[in-house]
Amino acid sequence: MQAWLSNHPLVSYVLILGSVVYIFNKVFRAQRRLPILKEILVYLMMALGSLVLLVLQIDKLPIIQCMAVAIALMLILRARQLYDKWKGNTKPAGQEPEAKS
Repeated sequence: MQAWLSNHPLVSYVLILGSVVYIFNKVFRAQRRLPILKEILVYLMMALGSLVLLVLQIDKLPIIQCMAVAIALMLILRARQLYDKWKGNTKPAGQEPEAKS
């Protein structure tokens, strides 16, 4: 898979950029939207950073695979949060569960 991704840099770049944008929006996005020019600047910087990651990917580092693992862990966390909410097991932060005797 690593060799195929190295031989197809456009596909690798799109996967890296998509992963970076997804991770940014899910983890680092502020509650308020940025002004449009700052938003454009952020996405341009992500595109530039993705080019650096593409060079590392082509140089045989598993950048896409690592991002896939990060996204999978984020999805598992989200599924766990939804499951806890569905079961009604949400407790305020810092509250210890009661000990049963």
